[in-house]
Amino acid sequence: MALSGIQIYKLLPQTNCKDCGFPTCLAFAMKLAAKQVELSACPHVSEESKALLAESAAPPIRLVTLKSDGYEVKAGNEVVLFRHEKTFYHRPGLFIRVRDTEPADEIKKKASAVDAYSVTYVGIDLTLDGFAVEATSGDPTTFAAAVGAIREVSERPLILISRDPAVMAAGLQAVNGEKPLVYGADSDNWEAMADLAGQHEVPLAVIGKTLDELAELTEKIKEKGVEDMVLDPAARDLSGSLVLNTQIRRLALKKNFRPLGYPLIAFPGDAGDPAREAILAAQAIAKYAGFIVLDTFAPELAYPLLVLRQNIYTDPQKPIQVQPGLYEINEPTPESPLLVTTNFSITYFSVANEVEGSGLPAWLLVADAEGMSVLTAWAAGKFDAERIAKAVKNFGVAEKLSNKRIVIPGHVAVLSGELEEELPGWEIRVGPREAVDLPSYMKEAL
Repeated sequence: MALSGIQIYKLLPQTNCKDCGFPTCLAFAMKLAAKQVELSACPHVSEESKALLAESAAPPIRLVTLKSDGYEVKAGNEVVLFRHEKTFYHRPGLFIRVRDTEPADEIKKKASAVDAYSVTYVGIDLTLDGFAVEATSGDPTTFAAAVGAIREVSERPLILISRDPAVMAAGLQAVNGEKPLVYGADSDNWEAMADLAGQHEVPLAVIGKTLDELAELTEKIKEKGVEDMVLDPAARDLSGSLVLNTQIRRLALKKNFRPLGYPLIAFPGDAGDPAREAILAAQAIAKYAGFIVLDTFAPELAYPLLVLRQNIYTDPQKPIQVQPGLYEINEPTPESPLLVTTNFSITYFSVANEVEGSGLPAWLLVADAEGMSVLTAWAAGKFDAERIAKAVKNFGVAEKLSNKRIVIPGHVAVLSGELEEELPGWEIRVGPREAVDLPSYMKEAL
């Protein structure tokens, strides 16, 4: 049973040394009880206390990592049901499934396209995470050959799918030294699959038709020495998967029910229809899947899922930022206008894309506003005349422009007078409120 904050406090050094980053040992104990910090943050806790605190210090959902040559996908360590309560830590891995009955050339072609797929979203490169190889043939040699075909064109992590231990052994041999997910163990084969997972030190997916069955299996498998597990509650419809995923997450977080404290895997690809597959995948991203297996690879499906995942798994307390600096758009000259904005990525890309699309050359000065948008930063005192003037000086703007004219966003027109005082000799212009109006403003007013 999990310990309370006071019980944990009694096992800590009680020196209030602040080495953990908290003002007192009691404050650290309360955070530890709430699963918001790890015991390793305290460098002075005794080995005896570590043993007693092991359960309370462990995250409610175990961290499971898939590894290959140069890549890894992590799931778990989540501590909240809803992102706004704190944040989600490890975004779900998106895997594309191939079957070993497909010709090797088709497997390689599909895998090459998936491996090369990359899109840029607000300055972040989004990619798919790996491949799920399913042994539909039931033949160990065929399965190993399919795994080998993938490895000829991609090094991304794998999920190996077969409930036959002999077939799975061949697949694991083909990726010896890596750490794929083995799928899966059920009530009939769990002992043999657990032995394989333990021998190769890889995570094991556990399949159960009910929560009771899942919990019973994870306990048995854990007793055989396998710690890293992934749960498949075996629901494939929208309603069933939503209910079971939520129940598992609640039991793990709210009740600290360890037998279900593992990441989940979802199979939207089983829907058999790309449209329904997309809906199931979107729900799986939002509602607690750690690994998601898709059958369909198409840019029109992958892009919205990648963007959705990025948005949900971006820490709401840490806005996406771009590097402050002076950016060139459409090869500006010393006579080109100077625009200024904040380093909130969406604000930056909104301005940059509108100007770039117009074909008009311009300099874009990005001031450090701690990742806030223009109005938010101005209201918080993070985007003012002093900061803009500081950015002008720090990035040597005056040395690159022959005209001393700067355009500030229309939403902060009130800063124009103060900026004139901070930048004597500069002409301060007030631009439009919306980025979409910048091209016409630049043509008519500059």
